[in-house]
Amino acid sequence: MHNKLECSLTGESHDPSVLQGLSSAGKPLLARYPLHELQNFTPEVVRRRQNRSMWRFHEVLPVNNPDEAVSLGEGGTPFLRTIPRGEFARFEHLWVKDEGANPTQSFKARGMSAAITRARALGVRTVALPSAGNAAGAAAAYAARAGMKCVIFVPEDTPPANILESVAGGATVFLVNGLINDCGRICRAACDEFGWFDLSTLKEPFRIEGKKTMGYELAFDMAEASGSDTLQLPDVILYPTGGGTGLIGMWKAFDEMQQLGWIGSQRPRMVVVQAEGCAPIVRAFERGEREAGVFPNAATVASGLRVPAAVGDFLMADILRQSCGTAITVSDEELMRGTLQLSAEQGIHGAPEAGAVWRAAVKLLDRGWIHRSDHVVLFCTGAAVKYNHLLGADGVIRLDQHSRQLLVDLKRGLSQNEQHEL
Repeated sequence: MHNKLECSLTGESHDPSVLQGLSSAGKPLLARYPLHELQNFTPEVVRRRQNRSMWRFHEVLPVNNPDEAVSLGEGGTPFLRTIPRGEFARFEHLWVKDEGANPTQSFKARGMSAAITRARALGVRTVALPSAGNAAGAAAAYAARAGMKCVIFVPEDTPPANILESVAGGATVFLVNGLINDCGRICRAACDEFGWFDLSTLKEPFRIEGKKTMGYELAFDMAEASGSDTLQLPDVILYPTGGGTGLIGMWKAFDEMQQLGWIGSQRPRMVVVQAEGCAPIVRAFERGEREAGVFPNAATVASGLRVPAAVGDFLMADILRQSCGTAITVSDEELMRGTLQLSAEQGIHGAPEAGAVWRAAVKLLDRGWIHRSDHVVLFCTGAAVKYNHLLGADGVIRLDQHSRQLLVDLKRGLSQNEQHEL
């Protein structure tokens, strides 16, 4: 269990026993744990645990006891090595961490499990948040699991699947004529007025704690893939970045694992991937700036990437600098092409954000920034089922009456045994 909350900018401590939003400096709070006291928390202990969810790391999550967790079995997602065919054959060591296998089909399940767990422990009865899509469905599901009420503000052009999922989960959903930052402004006003607890990205301390478990799992995944008991990290991680909580969370996990003695000081080169139509972090990185500001006229079909301003911008800038990483954009055309390639060539039916990181990897390989021999991990942050409205059906073969008669004649000519096999 964490023993303090620390301002990510100033280091000032805040009381973890009461509800907290941003720090007094207006920046995200980070949970800190007495890692030096965790003598019985080792990779061997974790491997022996029957619980394969993210709560097998409960010593570094916001609970005193894992039985307190509000869980739907989140975490333990597939770690898939790509098959060397087509452009994928250009990489010698390329993996996909498929977060679409989580409850509610996205990585948002991790963060909501942790945040709702802590909110319930502190007596919260109603949570509210803005969402670009996947966080909405996850919040509704975990609030329902906890017996809490949930209020969600989403842009009116949010994918229909996300809206329907949230309503089915019992949430009250408001459609906003604007972007997620407009939703956030309305949500904050509503929380102030009605006393709801604001679950916005990085505006409470614990969604990041759930997301960081991706970093813990990755070290175990890499070790298992290499047949080693020693935890390992890849050379490069490409992450589709909206609010950036997952990126920040993984970096926090790496630091914690080093303090625990699980890994050394070596870190992956972290890559922020954004859409050309909404790239505040890429723009700031290219300008050498630590704060990103608001990206004007933000637009992309990948709703998870349509975040024109991120409260954790300075944290992401620090991570890119410390890791010798980079930030890159892809067009909507490129990311949709990548989405279809992952599905048709690898069987990974991921959201457009996954297509974005795949095409970004190819770009960086072409530029020589990624080397063919590098161990590279792509994060697929959600399943394509939320985006079916974007996917075409060009490959569907329609049979006319003549075609159907040909099949009837063909089947009539088969032997009984062949018909059975057909």
